[in-house]
Amino acid sequence: MQLTHRDNLQESIQQMRDSLHHKGWTGIFLVVVLMFFNWGFEARKWQLLVQPLEKISFKKAFSAILSGVSISINTPNRIGEYGGRVLYLRNENKLKAIAATIVGSFSQLIVTVIFGLIGLFFFIHRLMPVGISRWLDPNFWGNFVLAVLLIICSLTILLYFRLRIILTVFEKVRWLRKIKKYVEIIAGYQPAELRYLLLLSALRYLVFSAQYLFLLDALGVEFLWWQAFLLNSVIYLVMAVVPTIAIAELGVRGKVSIFFLGFLSSNDVAILAATGGIWLINLFLPAIAGTVLLLGVKIIKDK
Repeated sequence: MQLTHRDNLQESIQQMRDSLHHKGWTGIFLVVVLMFFNWGFEARKWQLLVQPLEKISFKKAFSAILSGVSISINTPNRIGEYGGRVLYLRNENKLKAIAATIVGSFSQLIVTVIFGLIGLFFFIHRLMPVGISRWLDPNFWGNFVLAVLLIICSLTILLYFRLRIILTVFEKVRWLRKIKKYVEIIAGYQPAELRYLLLLSALRYLVFSAQYLFLLDALGVEFLWWQAFLLNSVIYLVMAVVPTIAIAELGVRGKVSIFFLGFLSSNDVAILAATGGIWLINLFLPAIAGTVLLLGVKIIKDK
């Protein structure tokens, strides 16, 4: 990103220090507190998802979530979360719980797509780079993105509330029939339960979006909150479709954040610092806690 060669690097760093001194520590405190709500909503989702298999307490669900974060930090797109979570369930439920966990990820993806495409529409319609808008009509592409938004959202929501379609695929494909029993749980969720999962996913989305905005503000980045929220939604959408591992994700997220939020602020240093701070608070610290919890799970099993 060549930040070390920026002429205003020292000025940007000093601006961050001044912002932290005057108002920033309150913002950082809020970000840390919201981290518990972020993973708390995810824990509640998982607790509900595995309830048909095994009733677990919220405390156990929260521990499972943190353990999943610990394992996922070295896996592509954090798929290791599934393995970390199911360690807390009985052996006969572990594989079935993976399918249940995927339903929770699906609900979160739907929320990410909805907000992300709305943000993308705003970006194309209002902030299209001059070099591109000379060749592409922003009004045409804005309407095109809106149409794609409606189609994608409609199809994903339809599939989400018709999960039995997925089960039908397992029934029709011969080599999938052997593992059909492990995914049958997805057809058992009622529409009211799926709507509640979407609500929890939306609340979690608002929480980790607020975390990033609070941290940007704490580090002295000036922006209109609704514009930053929409562009941040595009960032989350991009990160959802780009294959990365959590350790490498920081660099990718930093570049993507600077590109999109750069349309609101030239303070690249603070944007990158906020991106790193969110990664540290929302992933690295929970991963450390999850590692400690995993050691406890292993000790219990050894006994």
